[in-house]
Amino acid sequence: MSRRHAILDLGPPLRIEDLESANGTLVRKARELADRAETNELRPRSGGAFELVPGDRILLGSVVAVVRRRAGKSGEDRRVPGAQVAPIVREPAMQRLYEAAERAARGTISVLLLGETGVGKEVLAREIHRRSPRAQGPFVVIDCAGLLGSVLEGELFGHEKGAFTGATEARPGLFEVADGGTAFLDEIGELPSALQMKLLRVLEERTVTRVGGRSPRRVDVRFIGATNRALASEVEAGTFRRDLFYRVSAMTLDIPPLRERPADIPELCGHFIAEACHKLDRPPLPLSDEARAVLMAHRWPGNIRELRNAMEHAVLLCGGDVITPANLPLSLDVRSPEARSVAVSESARPPGQEPPPARAAVDGQTSARSAVQAPERTAVAEAAAPPVAPPASSVEEIRAALDAMERKRVIEALERCGGNQTRAAEALGISRRTLVTRLGEYGLPRPRKRGAE
Repeated sequence: MSRRHAILDLGPPLRIEDLESANGTLVRKARELADRAETNELRPRSGGAFELVPGDRILLGSVVAVVRRRAGKSGEDRRVPGAQVAPIVREPAMQRLYEAAERAARGTISVLLLGETGVGKEVLAREIHRRSPRAQGPFVVIDCAGLLGSVLEGELFGHEKGAFTGATEARPGLFEVADGGTAFLDEIGELPSALQMKLLRVLEERTVTRVGGRSPRRVDVRFIGATNRALASEVEAGTFRRDLFYRVSAMTLDIPPLRERPADIPELCGHFIAEACHKLDRPPLPLSDEARAVLMAHRWPGNIRELRNAMEHAVLLCGGDVITPANLPLSLDVRSPEARSVAVSESARPPGQEPPPARAAVDGQTSARSAVQAPERTAVAEAAAPPVAPPASSVEEIRAALDAMERKRVIEALERCGGNQTRAAEALGISRRTLVTRLGEYGLPRPRKRGAE
């Protein structure tokens, strides 16, 4: 074992990061001796190591280390419930964001996290909590959009016995549960106006009064809010209190969408693949170059949540040792908007009319290659830059091949299902509406069920 083999972060939580050693670092999970994950595939730069739990075995060269719980701490587990591997932040913009988050973690001011759905706002909130002096305290997630106003009030502030019908005993609210730790208010923009005033009082006075109670109770809580809304605009529209907005946004962190973080995609894929393989008791699967190029070119409107689902789908469908484009969800449409619009116009062309000279047809399918030559596709070439993806010319060929492959899968599914579009869509794992769209894009007629007049 070399002097610079790996870094062991004592946490909490306990984590290990391989330093690109020649013979690597292996982590053998406690649940199954055969269940291994190479940290080389899960090696973010900025605080992103593989998380360890008691019972894990670490192979460092010829040295085997076993993670054990400290004596006298058997009843304590200070890890944040539901915490995952530390955030993957290869993209420079994300590294700057997490540096700002680390500075925010040292203080007690409220933090507002902005970003599209699925970008990882809760992950960042947990990281702020983990790096703060409150790391040993609770981290409580409050979904402001998941409950009706009256129910949400009881969840947030608690209630006294007899406060309403069915209140047979007193119950503390989530703010009391979070005492000494962090309260994460997800979708804070959905908070009803009546509760906005009560939350403002908690932030200003650091006290809560239970429903049906009279005596305020002191709480020591750090607040982190998150929203995908433009709260500043809602303040101007009068739907969100201005004074509350200033209270919850003492520091604002804007998380960029995944399409603006291409450098993070390969390692996120590796992490989610390893996670999915772990659940299925199989070794981590590598991505083929073609599959990697497809993933790099996709726009990811669902952000990290969509990427996780895509990797779980790929692992489930992969019957070999490498994930290929055939294993990826059919919903990953990596063709350009120009190619899609041309495909739809081709399908709508009256019978007998010749296609425009600039377009070429190959095996009944409109080629996407000419569309890739447009200047707008330079972004795809940049997203697929080495070392994580082939050059633009390779991406162009991959797209054409992927179109042909998907078209063939659609045709085969319809043949197996006797032309029943609903059943074919279910077999392909897409909605019927998406299938109809695909038929238009691929220039295929909508079939009739066998036996129909």
